[in-house]
Amino acid sequence: YCQRLFTRLAGISPRSFLRSLSLERAKAALATGASVLDAALDAGMSGPGRLHDAFVTFEAVTPGEFRARGAGLTLRWGVADAPYGPCLVVASERGIVGLGFPSDPAAALTDMTAPFAAATLVEHPAHAAALVQRIFQPGSRDAEPLAVHAVGTPFQMQVWQALVRIPPGALASYEMVARAIGRPNAARAVGTAIGANPIAFLIPCHRVIRATGVFGGYRWGPEVKTALIGVEAAAA
Repeated sequence: YCQRLFTRLAGISPRSFLRSLSLERAKAALATGASVLDAALDAGMSGPGRLHDAFVTFEAVTPGEFRARGAGLTLRWGVADAPYGPCLVVASERGIVGLGFPSDPAAALTDMTAPFAAATLVEHPAHAAALVQRIFQPGSRDAEPLAVHAVGTPFQMQVWQALVRIPPGALASYEMVARAIGRPNAARAVGTAIGANPIAFLIPCHRVIRATGVFGGYRWGPEVKTALIGVEAAAA
């Protein structure tokens, strides 16, 4: 029963999942991650782009929108079940502004919506459930890509756009991401920007690990990061 349940939720068997978590596999994926980022840069993808399967469009808020702090904006939010635990999702009319797997949804909601202090918050569980289904059930994806509407500093945007170019199954180190954005000595600042990512999974900060192959920390807990990496690695 446990094996059937795991396979249904993760899409792979527990044995395949465990094989994908080995240190040697992580080191090999790091090497692949370097070539993936290099190829993306060579293809001229240094600006806002899409995930490799065109499932997500990435857009930053404008300076004017940032100054307005969400004035006149309505944010719908809710918590819905996802394969990796209860998922909090916050969305405006223009796209998803927050996504995570918090143990304390109320605190996470306050943190995610801080840049939109003047916005109106509306709890909408049905809308959240529909978004979560589209995000985590590939069979539910339609021709219309999900929009991500991110808010951050110019440096954070550079880092998050680099993350979007790492496909499922590939991994990159903090140093690789720093080199990809033309800041080879800014690995520590890159780590801080990755930790501030408000939109988990869709901006895949879980695909960045330490150069040694150790997975490292994660805003939503090491268990969630381990599950995300293992599932994507086995599927790839």
